[in-house]
Formats: sequence, C-alpha cells, structure tokens
Amino acid sequence: MERIILFDGVCNLCNHSVQFIIKRDTSGIFKFASIQGGTGKRIVTKYGLAPDLDSFILIEKEKVYIKSTAALRVCSGLKGGWKLFAILMIVPTFIRDYIYDIIAKNRYKWFGKKNSCMLPSPELRERFLD
Repeated sequence: MERIILFDGVCNLCNHSVQFIIKRDTSGIFKFASIQGGTGKRIVTKYGLAPDLDSFILIEKEKVYIKSTAALRVCSGLKGGWKLFAILMIVPTFIRDYIYDIIAKNRYKWFGKKNSCMLPSPELRERFLD
C-alpha cells in the first residue's frame, strides 16, 4: 500500500518534518511530493482539494487525510514511540485542527521559508514523486 505525503516544499518546518519522517520510516512506506510540484498538483486536482489548502496531506488507500489527522496517522506508521501520538486521535478534530491551524498560519514567520523546494539526495530520490 502506497502512502503519499504532500507537503509545502518551501516551508522549513515542512521540510524538517519530511526529514524527521524519513529517519523514522526505515521501511520506506511513505512517499513524498511537494504541493508545488507536478505530482503534488495532479494529486490535489485528482482528489478535488483546494489548490490553496494550507495543510499537510496524507493519501492512504485512496483516502485523503489533512491537518492533524494526517500528522497523527503518519506518526502511527513510524518506528519507535512515535506510534503513541496516535492516542491524540481521541481529542476532537476541531480542537486538534485549531492548534494545527495556528502553527500552519505562522510557520513561515516562526520557522522560515526557502526560495525553492528541497532536492532529495540520490539515495532518497525514489521516495520523492514529481
């Protein structure tokens, strides 16, 4: 089963999150695509998502997960204690997403922004779609 994570390729927080996931996803179950790239744009269109959706997005079994639900589902697929974060799914979505939205709204101010999307190393290239 392929799991695809769409992320903001120019966001420092998002890029660090991708690196964090890669280090803890030693089985390579997650693939990545920047929202700004060709594959990201095609996925956004395919699933009828708003082009300006300000979210971390997970596509799993042809189902779309966004915001805190996407992040927690990804945590549940990582090695180690990160799976325990899935317990936060018991917190109502509107509360989780409220906190998520505050971080998303301020991510460039707090963490910075790149001029272009990150380029994966040759050994990680197969995990990035575009």
